[in-house]
Amino acid sequence: MIGLAARSVRHRGTSFAATFVTLLLGTALMGSFATLAETAGGPVSAADAETLRIMGLVVGGWGTLIVLFAAASTLGITVRQRELELAALRIVGATPRQARRLVRLETLAVATLASLGGALLAAGGGRVLLALLREGGLVADDVAFAGGPASLAVTAAVVLATGLGAATVAGRRATRGPARGVLTEAATDGGRIRRWQVLLAVVLIGYGLAMAVVTMTVTADAEDPYAAMQTSGSNAILVSVGLALLAPVLLRRIALLGRPVLRRCGVAGQLAAFQTTRRAHQLAGVLGPVVVLSGAATGILMLVGIDDRTIRAAGTPPDDADAINLLNNVVMGMIVVFAAILVVTSFAAAVAHRRGELHRLWLLGATRRQVRSSVLAESAVVAVTGVVLGSLASLATIVPFAVARDEGLVPDGQLWLPPLVAVGTVLLTLASARSAVRRADPVGTVRAGALR
Repeated sequence: MIGLAARSVRHRGTSFAATFVTLLLGTALMGSFATLAETAGGPVSAADAETLRIMGLVVGGWGTLIVLFAAASTLGITVRQRELELAALRIVGATPRQARRLVRLETLAVATLASLGGALLAAGGGRVLLALLREGGLVADDVAFAGGPASLAVTAAVVLATGLGAATVAGRRATRGPARGVLTEAATDGGRIRRWQVLLAVVLIGYGLAMAVVTMTVTADAEDPYAAMQTSGSNAILVSVGLALLAPVLLRRIALLGRPVLRRCGVAGQLAAFQTTRRAHQLAGVLGPVVVLSGAATGILMLVGIDDRTIRAAGTPPDDADAINLLNNVVMGMIVVFAAILVVTSFAAAVAHRRGELHRLWLLGATRRQVRSSVLAESAVVAVTGVVLGSLASLATIVPFAVARDEGLVPDGQLWLPPLVAVGTVLLTLASARSAVRRADPVGTVRAGALR
């Protein structure tokens, strides 16, 4: 079984490489903040300990939510792509238990290497964050870095457990029921969204909206000017992840609305219109990261802009205002870069799995340009849908924080920023799809096969 798992990982190098990169960087992001929380338990003053805990647990929690979603989403994509393969193994004699064990062994191997590598990166990342805190005057200069094996081990264990949990859930879905029934369901993408996904999505969206109300009605009047930031900063991320969990349903509905437009775009548009509805569950694995990237980037960037503008307009900004602004930008950069990498790796995994399908389209008469254009059209639908949903999610942070800082429902500045983020997200999505489909070039695949 171990040998089979090793050969399977090598055979699906692109998909597992995408999983490895996601888990590696996710562990590094989570662990960097976790080391600050561990440092707070060392010989530091009460004020410094509170600052470190806020950075490590509250602000770090924003990134942790994205990381755990990314881990579950990427592994879900990888396992769903193998439903046909797992069903075939069962037909030739493997039991459902053996098939699930194979999935867990593959995930364990990749996730272990990624989490260990990420923990090493996190040790350096935590030191960089602490140095920024010291330079900004948010903690005393004599605060020494105390992050060590405890916080890094917990971070690696959480990522590993999340990966194994996601693989177990996806593996059960791929092995439940008769093998031939799974073959039919996988071939037609007939999977349905799970009840626990709907429940979790409702909880996340509801909590994000509830905290938005708390920001406008409670923390807006607090003496601490940053109290409203603490209750509104993560709302966009919460709602984005909640919407991402509903991505299969949302994509299918929106794709149906856009089908008349796509059908007017020639053969490529007709192929895209068919695939976005037929393969909504597979494309949802790509839509989720786009929603999170768009929502998190827009929400956090606008939050930082509102904070900087209103604090300076007050005339007497706090002594640590510049440091907090710098730190917010660093945190925002780390989260947004990770979300952007997740978009790229998700597309790489999704398109690599479809190499055989693109090959067959070419054999049936589709030209190289038509095949590529159809994938780009699909990515355009995903990008536009993700940007719209992400922009809506970002309002859960922007509106309550703007109200709390007396700017009203519409912020007083930087209204150009959301469209800029939207354009950047769409371009990144299209570029990721173009790069992925070029690597999975069906023409190149046929020529390579002919030469063997």
